[in-house]
Amino acid sequence: MNLVDQFLTIRKYTESICEPLQTEDYVVQPVEDVSPPKWHLGHTTWFFETFILKPHVANYREYNPDYNFVFNSYYETVGARVIRTDRGNLSRPSVNEIYQYRYYVDEAMIHFLSQSITEEVTELLILGFNHEQQHQELLLTDIKYILGNNPLFPVYSAVWKEHEEIKNQASLVSINEGVYEIGFNGEGFCFDNELNRHKVYLQDYQISSELETNRSYLDFIKAGGYTNFNYWHAEGWDWVQKNGINSPMYWHEIDSEWFNYTYAGLLPINLSYPVTHISYYEAYAFASWKSMRLPTEFEWEVAAQQFNWGKRWEWTESAYLPYPGFSKAPGAIGEYNGKFMVNQKVLRGASVATPAGHGRSTYRNFFHPHLRWQFTGIRLAK
Repeated sequence: MNLVDQFLTIRKYTESICEPLQTEDYVVQPVEDVSPPKWHLGHTTWFFETFILKPHVANYREYNPDYNFVFNSYYETVGARVIRTDRGNLSRPSVNEIYQYRYYVDEAMIHFLSQSITEEVTELLILGFNHEQQHQELLLTDIKYILGNNPLFPVYSAVWKEHEEIKNQASLVSINEGVYEIGFNGEGFCFDNELNRHKVYLQDYQISSELETNRSYLDFIKAGGYTNFNYWHAEGWDWVQKNGINSPMYWHEIDSEWFNYTYAGLLPINLSYPVTHISYYEAYAFASWKSMRLPTEFEWEVAAQQFNWGKRWEWTESAYLPYPGFSKAPGAIGEYNGKFMVNQKVLRGASVATPAGHGRSTYRNFFHPHLRWQFTGIRLAK
């Protein structure tokens, strides 16, 4: 597939995610971590305009100079921006105007990509593809949060498959003590936080062949998991107490029966589905209750070829830190990952919301320990 086709395929998929939405759904921002869908549409367009068209197309005419302020996310190098908590206040530009912005930039990009481009620009373009794919996943999970916090629990899609039954009995995969290599290796794209490949020493360990299910997590709830401080980090226990947490996100106990919100609406809990929308705090407490632990990201990566992964982002026990020899690229692109390497936990794998071809075993996702609006899950180790 040539670059124009790749570009159009990715851009069209973003818009297809938004097809089931009503106009009002595009604007809502219930919490800081969730961005309005129309902001995602504008931001991913701004990325191509800012980093490819403006610096590399002679006499390019910017669609609207004010959009740099509106759609810049966190790039200090690029200038001032609307603070993240105010994205939901942007009643203007309208949804229609943002789609017009996308069409304008897409036309300019198609014309630009129809010509010969340098290797440097090609690398930026591939980064832009992967950047938009990240936002496709965020779009899906942000839309779920928006609709899942609507008291009517509206249906997003009756056919979108977010769960798959775990039919196999979990077993423990044994990995021998030794020195292993970690990090991206080979051809193709990776993010800078996956470099450089390096050696780590691991002791003997075992890791589960399967994700934990709703059944096992419900057992944790019934055993008083959310009322016994002994299972929790002090910070996690404070989070439970302060926020009144007693179940995973989107779970609702109605007349002594458990339901959860899905893209198909509010449905009874399926005990064979992997438990989902779990914080690191909850994953750690559950592991403690099971007299087990979470794997480190290195243990996860070494063992990944021996189990199925990709349905849930899996919490690890590893802090999000730079690999040996990590260095940030100059300019705005250098702000992509490195400046977030503090106070966050690494998640490995991918999820049902991750676009096809975007996941790999070296991918390092990262979130603060309390967050759970992504498709997060639990795999145990010992």
